[in-house]
Amino acid sequence: MSSPIRTHVPGRRRVAARLLGERGAAAVEFALVAPVLLLLLLGIIEFSKAFHNQGTLSAAAREGARSMALGHTVAEARSAVRATLPGGMTLTDSQITMSLPSCVTATGTNPTVTVTIKYHQNVVAGLLGGAGFDLTGKAAMRCGG
Repeated sequence: MSSPIRTHVPGRRRVAARLLGERGAAAVEFALVAPVLLLLLLGIIEFSKAFHNQGTLSAAAREGARSMALGHTVAEARSAVRATLPGGMTLTDSQITMSLPSCVTATGTNPTVTVTIKYHQNVVAGLLGGAGFDLTGKAAMRCGG
C-alpha cells in the first residue's frame, strides 16, 4: 500500500495569513451591534415602566371614582387616590380632577362622576432628550354605587 504523496499547495501561506488577519472581526461587529441592542433594551425597560404606571394610574382613578360615588368628599377621594399609588408616585391636587364636586348634590338621572389623573413620566434612560411624556388615568362611576 502506498502512502499519499504530499505536494506543495500554492498560496497556502496567503490563505493562512488572510485568516489570521480577520481575528478582530467579531469584536468590530459586536462594537457596531452593541449600541443598537443596548438602545433596544433601554426602550423595553422604559415602555414596561410606562405600561405599569398607566395601569397604576387607572386603578387609582377607579378608587377615587368609587370613593366619590359612595358619597365621600373630593378631599377623601383624592386621599383614596394617593393611598392606591406606590411610594414613588406623588400627585398634587391639580393632577387629580373630579367631574362633580359631590355625588350627594348631583342632579339628573344617573349622575356619573369621572376622575382623571395626569402624571408626567420621566424617562430615566435619557431617551427623548430626558423630557418624558404624560400619562393619564381615567375612571367613571355612577353616583350612589
